[in-house]
Amino acid sequence: MDNPILWTLILVQVLMGAFDTLVHHEGTERLAWRASQKTELRLHGVRNFFYAVIFFCIAWFEPHGAFTFGLAVILIAEVIITLWDFVEEDMTRKLPGSERINHTLLALNYGAILALAAPYLSAWSLLPTALIPVTYGWWSVMATASALGVGLFSARDLLASARSDRLKRVEPAELVADLAPRQSILITGGTGFIGQRLVSALVARGHFVTVVTRDPRNADDLPDPVRVITSLDQVHSKDCFDAIVNLAGEPVANWIWTQKKRTRIVESRVETTKALEALIQRLEHKPECLINGSAVGWYGLRGDEELSETSSPAPAFVHDVCDAWEGSANKIKALGVRVVVLRIGLVLGVEGGMLSRLLTPFEFGGGGALGNGQQWMSWIELDDLVRIIAFSLSQKDLSGPVNATAPFPVRNKAFTQALATALHRPTIFRFPACVLTILLGEMGRETMLSGQRVLPALLQRNGFVFKHPKLPDALREITGAMPQRSRSAAR
Repeated sequence: MDNPILWTLILVQVLMGAFDTLVHHEGTERLAWRASQKTELRLHGVRNFFYAVIFFCIAWFEPHGAFTFGLAVILIAEVIITLWDFVEEDMTRKLPGSERINHTLLALNYGAILALAAPYLSAWSLLPTALIPVTYGWWSVMATASALGVGLFSARDLLASARSDRLKRVEPAELVADLAPRQSILITGGTGFIGQRLVSALVARGHFVTVVTRDPRNADDLPDPVRVITSLDQVHSKDCFDAIVNLAGEPVANWIWTQKKRTRIVESRVETTKALEALIQRLEHKPECLINGSAVGWYGLRGDEELSETSSPAPAFVHDVCDAWEGSANKIKALGVRVVVLRIGLVLGVEGGMLSRLLTPFEFGGGGALGNGQQWMSWIELDDLVRIIAFSLSQKDLSGPVNATAPFPVRNKAFTQALATALHRPTIFRFPACVLTILLGEMGRETMLSGQRVLPALLQRNGFVFKHPKLPDALREITGAMPQRSRSAAR
């Protein structure tokens, strides 16, 4: 099989398959961490195993006779699994346009490969049964590397599918069980990581939810019934809301802080909050409460100091962002609305946020501490944060800044070790502070190499009980880690 066109098409297939796996499956879609994709992961695992067999076989052997028929069976099985996979994907998730295009190109290219390979397979099938050693130079090396790659992801997908059942979360309605029934709540940022879980909980409990989003397509994954609007101007002055939850804002730590990025970060928060103030002014029935987002970055860079709601801030851009946001929200108090500002820590969940970006590198053994690992990380598990929002809505005497963090913050080194332990992986790397600073500038220095040791003093004083107070237990549950007893029994 020394046809250079055929080998080129195989290389193209490998590159497109790698793009689909790394960019879509591991990147944007993060299939390994979606409990709903258990069957799809199994299909990917089996198909990748078949690919590993195919690539290794064609790299070093000519299969003759019965071996040719065996290879043909595998090639046909791959087609069947791919068609099954297409159906499963359409039934269980919304594919991005780039993934659909890539799948179409993969199918067309695979058809061309089969057409060019058919004469070779036909000729080999007539020969006596044997595996004849061959080599095609660089092409054999490429095919072997491809076999190792798809073999690795075959094992990863099959293990991820086995983990899927352990990723199932508590029923969302339980998270807002203490909230008064049949509340009407307006939410900005309702299509984001935190917002989606909050909306799911409120809807499941029978509350009336209105979500504001600039792009209604972002609301496709929200549960019904939800009222979706694209502008606060669509709210009538006679509409009645019991509360407003404001979570909208440009992500802070997803790109370096150019001047344009800094402006977007601040304005996205301040302008939305000003628009909410204007809305409340014209509403005939004022909401009882506004729950407004903020972050522990309000305290600035404070080293090892324990920080409560009464602590003062230190200079930092993250403080400037939070201070501007909180200042806009606090103006709404003059309209007779109770304002609670949640200073939120690092929100942990597999669906999004900082943790979701760490899972894949940690799973493949690429995790490590940042800098010296001594910076504090104040964190909160996603469901606990939703419960804090519901608690803040229901506690009529709660107002002002509230630290929405777990009671036991940890240093980065301890966080790294806890995540590696939950995933049963080593952590052999350390990412030097100088490299992160050079690559990411002030964003890296403030959000990765510095931190805040924040304590939820006000929540605990008001009787809030955390379901996930300690990090190791929280990470084991979030990541679906196999219980200790089950691991011992397995050995």
